[in-house]
Amino acid sequence: MPLTPLDIHNKEFNKVFRGYDLDEVNEFLDQVIKDYEMVLREKKEHEEKVKELNERLSHFTSIEETLNKSILVAQESAEDVRRNAQKEAKLIIKEAEKNADRIINESLLKSRKLQVEIDELKKQSKIFRNRFKMLVEAQLELIDNDDWEHLMEYEEKDKELEESGV
Repeated sequence: MPLTPLDIHNKEFNKVFRGYDLDEVNEFLDQVIKDYEMVLREKKEHEEKVKELNERLSHFTSIEETLNKSILVAQESAEDVRRNAQKEAKLIIKEAEKNADRIINESLLKSRKLQVEIDELKKQSKIFRNRFKMLVEAQLELIDNDDWEHLMEYEEKDKELEESGV
């Protein structure tokens, strides 16, 4: 157990013949007591300071751990956001490709329908042309027919009859 200032103060020495000067020893002991009290006070202050610093260190260590955990959580969140963004981008691309395929297929279907309609119109145009040609040829045949000549003869006979007074 360490000495206390009170132990030093109460310490008594045996008196011997031709010993030390009592006043000088007491004065020295008083100085030792003062210095020892000062050292003990400083020690106590240092212990309190160390305790305070340890508490602060513990607080900052806790903050550091919290910050490290926060950084890890933020990194994981950022990674999740990046992965989700990539998934969403892939889905958007797939959807765009599906829409593009659908638009292309619809366009091809419309193109085929138009081609069928064009072919049908060409066919109908050819049929109409042939029928019209046949009609015109039939009319020309009628015009070139000898019956017209007979009609002309009848008209001339009618004129002759009229002139003759019948």
